[in-house]
Amino acid sequence: MNNLFTSLVRTGVPAAVGWLVALALRHGLALDAAAVTGVLTPVVTFAYYGVFRLAEEHLSPRFGWLLGYARPPKYAAPGLSLPPT
Repeated sequence: MNNLFTSLVRTGVPAAVGWLVALALRHGLALDAAAVTGVLTPVVTFAYYGVFRLAEEHLSPRFGWLLGYARPPKYAAPGLSLPPT
């Protein structure tokens, strides 16, 4: 699987989870739609990604599945250098 697809999946899954959790909280906490889309969704998305990215890094690579794909994308060094001065 290429790095572009992997990075898109690992971005999309936390975004979808954040949106779903925010919607669930909206019904439980009686929040308006603006609070859910403007504040709660990004906060939940960031927290979800952060928790499971740290767990993947420090506890077990298996936590990567909760981000949609078990390994982070690996990017090759660009191989560019600065021109001589």
